[in-house]
Amino acid sequence: MNSSKRLWLIIGPVIVAFVILVALLLSPLNSSKPSSAIQRRAAVSLSPQVFKGRQIKKTALSGHYVPFFGSSELARMDPLHPSVLAEKYHRNYRPFLLGAAGTQSLTQYYMMQTISTQMQHKKAVFIISPQWFVKKGARPDAFAFYYSKLQTVDWLQQEQNNSMDRYAAKRLLAMPSGRSDRAITRMLKKVGSGHALSNYDRLQLSIQALMLTHEDQLFSDIGLDNNIAKIDRGMKQLPDSQSTSALEQTADRLGQAGTTNNDLGISNHFYSTRLRGHIKQLKGAQRHLNYRQSPEYSDFELVLNQFAKTHTEVLFVLPPINQKWADYTGLNMNMIDQTNAKIKHQLATQGFNHVLDLSHDGGEPYFMEDTIHLGWRGWLAVDQGVRPFLANQRATTKYHINSRYYSTDWQQLDPTTTNIEQFK
Repeated sequence: MNSSKRLWLIIGPVIVAFVILVALLLSPLNSSKPSSAIQRRAAVSLSPQVFKGRQIKKTALSGHYVPFFGSSELARMDPLHPSVLAEKYHRNYRPFLLGAAGTQSLTQYYMMQTISTQMQHKKAVFIISPQWFVKKGARPDAFAFYYSKLQTVDWLQQEQNNSMDRYAAKRLLAMPSGRSDRAITRMLKKVGSGHALSNYDRLQLSIQALMLTHEDQLFSDIGLDNNIAKIDRGMKQLPDSQSTSALEQTADRLGQAGTTNNDLGISNHFYSTRLRGHIKQLKGAQRHLNYRQSPEYSDFELVLNQFAKTHTEVLFVLPPINQKWADYTGLNMNMIDQTNAKIKHQLATQGFNHVLDLSHDGGEPYFMEDTIHLGWRGWLAVDQGVRPFLANQRATTKYHINSRYYSTDWQQLDPTTTNIEQFK
């Protein structure tokens, strides 16, 4: 066998496979929609591929699913979880859970680019964690885990050279994952500096959008995490009546049974797997935490700006922290109050008036599942705000976005030394 034939046998299959893949990705798009079964699984899967993709979310949110944005608390699927209650009692909505551990404002903002049409004049629920607002803001490794080139391409195709777009471009460039593609990096630098994209840039984006859309259609429903079993088990533990008293009794019964191996009001499983054996060294460990100054405040403004752009009416939920845990670890609750006050000021001054503030309820029995995540009574309190908010799906919004919230002045404003009410 001569050398040329031997070389072809080695690299030929690779070339053929590459050609087939390119042809597949550039072939006409599949117009079929994800089935209702796939939508149901995806809505509670918390899977990265669903978060990073487009097709499944677009289909579901065009129907009776409502986006519930958040982070790790969404995975606490006890029987009082919003997804369980909505399905058990045949509500006029189903939560589509968007977020998991590590998703913060910047991640959520770019994810929203893939569903901007489906959010027009709709309603949404957004759970804000004070733990997002650390000194350096979003962690690059966490952002990279959920980064999607498809989302970035969608965003670049819609950018309008305004303060939101310029800030978003600069923040993405600050992340290593945002600089992973040379062509996109070049375009982000243009947008960040206020320059228009060229016709050649837009042609490149169109080609990338076609390929990435096809890839999403082919692979987004593969290996979905299946949390349906948790939802089904949860429904079986709920009473037939969704009256407040019946649900409160259920929450108390489940909470009492689930927190028997510790005196911190933490679920048995979490305490056994995460804290037992480490509890002594954690005493006083959080006394130096500070969430009052962070670039996260401007990243959060991106989210608010996007909601205003799509005229989305939003219920913002401010969750509490387990009071017993805060006392044990020395967490400064005055600092938490000031953090929440800064967040609420940013919301109120721009017309975001639906806020469910649960931040002072962390001492209530069975309100928390663990140290910082909502549990039985906590989810019930969320439901008591969500249910009337979503009873009418028609959104009425009147926002007035203030670009000063993108400034370093706002990020670093210290509520202990400056009256936040003076910032307008």
